[in-house]
Amino acid sequence: MVEIPRSDPRARYIARNEKVDRAALDEFIRERHRWILVTTRSDGRPQLSPLTGGLLPDGRLITSTYPERAKAVNVRRRSQASVLVLSDDWNGPWVQVDGSAEVLDLPEALDDFVAYYRSISGEHPDWDEYREAMTEQGKCLIRIEVTRWGPIASGGFPESMFAAEG
Repeated sequence: MVEIPRSDPRARYIARNEKVDRAALDEFIRERHRWILVTTRSDGRPQLSPLTGGLLPDGRLITSTYPERAKAVNVRRRSQASVLVLSDDWNGPWVQVDGSAEVLDLPEALDDFVAYYRSISGEHPDWDEYREAMTEQGKCLIRIEVTRWGPIASGGFPESMFAAEG
């Protein structure tokens, strides 16, 4: 095997798998809103949906959709979901999170829409206008209680390919 010196630009792309506790997981997710949601179709195959999501203050994950979309239908049928939380840069780290999921419908979900928005974008200039827009659009939310997660990972070359420093 060829050893790559640490000074080589490829050294930025050392594959990593870092096991983290829940606090570190939340810290990682909090600033990352590009997700792939995985639910299960009625025939058992996976349904993958790219979307924007946020981390609620209580540690649950949340995203918005429409009640008739496959992801909402799948969660209503089987209340399990997985999320692949991606970094903004393609080669950045990611983590898979699994949990129990539920669909929150209007009008009961209006306050939860505020929490969803805040988890991604902060404060809205007019919350009444935002609630009205969500109602007019007939949206719903999917909320996930995290039950397990993998290591925070990044792709790249195996550590063993790099020459020891010194």
